[in-house]
This record gives sequence, C-alpha cells and structure tokens, in this order.
Amino acid sequence: MSGDDIPLHERGFGGRQGAGERPAVVVVDFSRGFTDPASPLACDCDAALAATARLLEAARAAGVPVFFTTVAYDEAGLEEAAAFVAKSPALAQLEAGSPWVEIDERIAPADGEPVLVKLYASAFFGTPLAEALKAAGVDTVIVVGASTSGCVRATAVDALQHGHRVLVVRDAVADRLREAHDRALLDMDAKYADVVGLDEAIAALPARD
Repeated sequence: MSGDDIPLHERGFGGRQGAGERPAVVVVDFSRGFTDPASPLACDCDAALAATARLLEAARAAGVPVFFTTVAYDEAGLEEAAAFVAKSPALAQLEAGSPWVEIDERIAPADGEPVLVKLYASAFFGTPLAEALKAAGVDTVIVVGASTSGCVRATAVDALQHGHRVLVVRDAVADRLREAHDRALLDMDAKYADVVGLDEAIAALPARD
C-alpha cells in the first residue's frame, strides 16, 4: 500500500480537539462582496448563511461573544496589501464605505457585536481579534464564513496558533469551487480544526440559563 492509500487517521492526523468551556463565534467575511452573486468575489453562500443565522441565534441566546470581519480597502490599505490584491485583483472592489463591505443583512450584527476590518485573509492578522478573545477568556473559536479555502482556512490556522480549540462548521462555510471547499475542509480537519456539523457546533455552546 502506498502512502497515498493510507487513511490520514492511520498516519497520525485527524485527532479531535473537542470544544472547551468558553467559545466565541467568528464570522469571516460574509459581506456582500462575498455573498452577492453580482460580485466577482461571490461564493455559493445561501445555505451557509442560513446555517450561520441559526448558529448566531443560539450563540446570542447563550451569551457567547460574536465577532464579524470584513475586508475593506482605502488608498493606504491598497498600498499595504498590494501583493495580495495583485494576486486577486477583484479584491480592489472592496472599497471602504461601499456596499460591498457591509455584512450581509441576513446575518446582520447585533448591537455591540464588532465588525473588524482586515486587509488580508486571516481574521487575526492586523486586527484586534486575538486581544479581544483573550480579554473574554475564550478557549474555543467557532469559525464560519467565506471562503472555505481562503479566509476561513487562514483564520482557523491562526486561531489554533493562538492557542484556541477550533471548530469549523461545515454547513456554515462557503467557497467558489466545490473542489476547493471539500479539500480545505479535509485539510483543516486533518491538522488544524474539528470540522463539525451545525448541530454539533450548537451543542458546543454553553447551556442556556
């Protein structure tokens, strides 16, 4: 049997982290630039948005912190992220203040839920997310959003590297290509996160009072 034929779990990958006691939900880039079919950046998001809405309802009822991210560029941001935008020129349409950077109204942030602006893929890079999670005593990050193979994956990797347990909700992430979506979920589940269904993610939230 070649190495490619040996299941990952038999090669020492795909262990389970499990959820801790103090989760937070991070909604990655479900802005209109990624959810509106009119955008060149759009992912196939409708089902993932519906699942995210259910997760947010449960998280808010349980008093779990929720954080949103959006990618937005002003002139200085475009200059700083020039190499990233050169690789994906469609990102340049995400102009600060434009409708494309607004969070999709189907999962609009509640009062007090921050929307963190980022220039790159990870929700942690160049944002105050790590400090906010630490201040809230968070031990588990539940990641949803777009795209699965890009910003979601980068966020999951960084969440792990900041010492958190990580759950990626397969029902609540979206991508442009099914193959990229499936491969990213496989890779994250093998090395960086527990990829779980929506019901399992909701069950990881604290019991309602």
